[in-house]
Amino acid sequence: MTTPDESLARIGARLREELFDFLRIPSVSARSEHREDVRRAADWVGRHLRATGFETEVVDTPGHPVVLGEWKKAGPGAPTLLIYGHYDVQPAEPLDLWTSPPFEPEIRDGRLYARGATDDKGQLYLHLKALELLMGSEGRLPVNVVVVAEGEEEIGSPSLLPFLRDYRDRLDCDAVIISDSQMFAPGVPSLLSSLRGLAYVEIHVQGARSDLHSGAYGGAVPNAATVLARLLASLHDADGRVAIPGFYDRVAHWDAEARAAIGGLPFDEEGFREETGAPGLQGEAGYGTLERLWIRPTCEVNGLLSGYTGEGAKTVLPARAMAKVSFRLVPDQDPDEIPALLRRHLQAVAPPQVRVEVRELHHGRPWRGAPEGPVFEAARRALTRSFGREPVLTGEGGSIPIVSDFEKVLGAPVLLLGFGLPGSNLHAPDEWFPDAHLEKGIETLLYLYEELEG
Repeated sequence: MTTPDESLARIGARLREELFDFLRIPSVSARSEHREDVRRAADWVGRHLRATGFETEVVDTPGHPVVLGEWKKAGPGAPTLLIYGHYDVQPAEPLDLWTSPPFEPEIRDGRLYARGATDDKGQLYLHLKALELLMGSEGRLPVNVVVVAEGEEEIGSPSLLPFLRDYRDRLDCDAVIISDSQMFAPGVPSLLSSLRGLAYVEIHVQGARSDLHSGAYGGAVPNAATVLARLLASLHDADGRVAIPGFYDRVAHWDAEARAAIGGLPFDEEGFREETGAPGLQGEAGYGTLERLWIRPTCEVNGLLSGYTGEGAKTVLPARAMAKVSFRLVPDQDPDEIPALLRRHLQAVAPPQVRVEVRELHHGRPWRGAPEGPVFEAARRALTRSFGREPVLTGEGGSIPIVSDFEKVLGAPVLLLGFGLPGSNLHAPDEWFPDAHLEKGIETLLYLYEELEG
C-alpha cells in the first residue's frame, strides 16, 4: 500500500486550493438568501465524490439537499463504513470582528481561518481526500463506504432523520464515523464517548399593547423587560443548578471511576480560562470544569431583545421582551420534555399581569457511546500511529443532533473522530483549523483504512 506521505506528496498545493474553493461558498443554512449557496456546496461535494469513483446522488429534501455517495465493491464479507459530515455553516456575523473575511480563507501563524474551517467543511474534506487518495493509489477501498453529507446540521438536521428512514436499506453499515469535533489538546488525539443534547427555545413576555412612555406609565403598567429578567433569574439557584422542577429527574449517574478518569486528564484550567478571556470560571457546585462541560446539563441565555437599544435615550416602558434560551442535556434527558417543564415553571413564577409564551426552535438528543469494537480499536491504533501517543477518551459539551438517530435507525455504533483543537472559535468570528492537521488528519484516516483491512 502507498504510504500516506507518498499519497499526500502527490497532490501538493492542490490540497489547500480545493479546500479554499469549498470554504469560499457561503453555505449558511439558517439564511434564506443563501439557499442557492447551500445548493452549490452540496453540488461541490457531489462532484468530488463522483470524480473519486462513487455512485453519487444529490437528494432533494423539504429543506437543503443531502449528498449520498456509495462505493460497495470491497467484496463479500467486507464491512461497510458510513461517513457523515455537513457542508452547511453558521452565519458569520458579527463581520466586523473577523480579522480576515469569513469566506476568504487565509492561513496565519499555522492556522487556517474561515467560516466552516473546523465546523465542518474542513473535517468533511479530510474524509473526501482520504478516499480520493486511496482510490488513486490502490484503485479500490479496503471496505465498503457510504458518504452522507447534509446541509442542515446547523439548524437541527430536520430533514436528515426522514432521509435515514427512507434510505435505510442503502445506508446499512457496520459503523458510522463522524469528524465534527475536537482533540482534547494539541498533540493529544481523542475519541469522543459522549455528547450533550440540546433543547432550544424562545421565551416571549407580553405586557401592554405597545411600548409606553416610562414617565406616564412606569410604576403602574408591567415592564416586560423587568419581568423577563426576573423569569430568567429564576432558572438557576445560588449553587448554579437549574431550578426548574423535574429538570434533573432523568440525568444518568456517572460512577466514581468515570469521574476519576475525567479528573485524571491533563486539563489546563487556567489556560482554559485565559482562552475565554473571562475573569473567572463558574458553574454547578460540586463538579469540576470538564464535568460541567461533558456530563452535567445546563441552561444558558443566548440572546435578549426588548425596548429601545439604539443610540442615545428614549424613555420607553417595553411592552415585549424575548430571550433565546438553550438547554444542553445529558443522558438520559429527553429534549421533548424540557420545554414542557420550562412552561410549567414559568407559569408558576410569572406574574399574572403579563402573558408568557415558550416557543420551541429545535432540539437534539444526548449521546453516550461504548468505546469498543473493531472500528474503535482500528481508530485507536491509527491515531497512535499518526500522533505518536494513545488517544484519550473525552466528552463534548456541544451537540450533534443526529448521532443518536444514526444508532437508533441504522443499529450501528458511532465513532467520533475529530481533528479540531480547543479554542478554534466555532460559531464565532475568526473560526480556525490547525493547518498541519490537514495532512495529519488525512494521514490518520489512511492509517484507519489500513488497520481495518488488517
